[in-house]
Formats: sequence, C-alpha cells, structure tokens
Amino acid sequence: MNKLSTEKRVQILKCLVEGNSLRATARMCDVAFNTVLKFIPEIGEACAEYQDKVFHNLKCKRIQCDEIWTFCYAKEKNVPEDKKGTFGYGDVWTWVALDADTKLVPTFMVGDRTAKSAKIFMDDLAERLASRVQLTTDGHKAYLTAVENAFGGDIDYAMLVKLYESSQTETRYSPARYKGSDKQIISGKPNTKNISTSYVERQNLTMRMSMRRFTRLTNGFSKKIENHVYHLSLHYMYYNFCRIHKTLRVTPAMEAGLTDHVWTLEAIVNLI
Repeated sequence: MNKLSTEKRVQILKCLVEGNSLRATARMCDVAFNTVLKFIPEIGEACAEYQDKVFHNLKCKRIQCDEIWTFCYAKEKNVPEDKKGTFGYGDVWTWVALDADTKLVPTFMVGDRTAKSAKIFMDDLAERLASRVQLTTDGHKAYLTAVENAFGGDIDYAMLVKLYESSQTETRYSPARYKGSDKQIISGKPNTKNISTSYVERQNLTMRMSMRRFTRLTNGFSKKIENHVYHLSLHYMYYNFCRIHKTLRVTPAMEAGLTDHVWTLEAIVNLI
C-alpha cells in the first residue's frame, strides 16, 4: 500500500463506498485484489478510531435502534461442525442507532442477537449522548434489560412492535402481510407521535444498497468478520461525513454540528 498514490487510494475508496465488491474494485482501479484486501483494514481502523473519538457529548433528542441480519463465512446451516458456535461463522447481526433529526449514526456494533450484545450496544450509546433522549426500538426483548442498565430511569423509552398476518400460503420471498403496530411505553414519557423506527429501517436499505456484503442472494458476503467490521466503519464514515442527505441537503455530521463542511474522500484517506 505504500506504493499507491493518494489518487489511487481515493479511486479504490470511491468504488468501495458505492457498493462494489473487492474484486470488481480491483478490476476497475487496475490494481491487484490483495492490494484492495490490504487497504480495507487500514482505512477501516482509521475510520473507526476517528468516529469513536468524535462521537461524544452528542445533543440528540430522538434515537431509533434496529438490528440487521447478514451472514459471514457461510450461512448458519452450512457452517462446518468444527466452527459452529464460533462468532464470525454463520449469522451476524449489526446493531445500529440513528438520530431521527440529524440522521446521524452515532454508534453501531457487530455481534449476535443476544442480551450480552444488546448490553454492550446500549452502554456504548448511552456514553455518547449529552442529555435525556426519547428512544424507540423494535420488540426484541433483549433491549428491555439493556436499556434499563445503560440509562436507568433517565430516558423516555418505547417499543414499536409490528404485527403481521399469519398465512399458510406465504412463499420464501413473500413475507406475511403487515397489519399494524403496537406502541408500548416502557419508561418515562415518550411522545407517542415520535414512537417510530421508520428512519433506522430506511437506513437498513441504505446499508444493503451501499455494501455488497449485505446484498441478499449474493456471493459477495464477508468471508472474515474482521473485514466485515472494517467495511462497516468505512461505510458509516462516508455516510456521516461525506454523503449529502437528500432531505437535509447537508451531511448528517453537518446537521449534528460535528463539522462545517462536506468531507471529501481525500480527507478520509488522510485519516490513515
């Protein structure tokens, strides 16, 4: 990587953040596949360190949280016996928090869907917030204890439980029909009008469109959990600081007051 110019690094970065696979990026940028593979940890670590340093004392008011599924190495049913039960092989969940007002993603975490992962995720989120917020999650029960331990009574927390019809005629690509939702107030006094997970669920689509690793029915899935996390760090660095939100007309980081300009890809490369 020391032989690559900044221009070539930016070219590689541009391909990666626009959802191209590693091999497609290597072909388009006329570099070796291993060059792109070695670039991922380098840029991923730099992005993770910068965001961890900057995202503190955030003045968020409304936070939405969700989890998105994917798999690493192989689908759960195809994981070899000697690797079953080992994290990084099979099902992998990405926990995401999003500020409904600025669209900033202050934290994310890759883990399983257990109460332990929920606790780590919520503890990290609580440390980054400056004041009391209204929090909305889905109906995943692991959130209940995790939110209480992280925030205590200093939060307005509600769950949005979606309800679906059950049908024997459902097919693999036709999920049950949505018939409504149940707003459950857990603690504090959340504004019922703001009990929603719409923004964070829309952000899930952004993830699938922007990262080849999350595309459904693909062979571009992550083979190593480390590279999966590195690519997520890069994605959220680009999402928060470089990509202009279509509704806000500025980047989420600008809307949140963390920067006064749109970052360039060169600026991200310079983090290394």
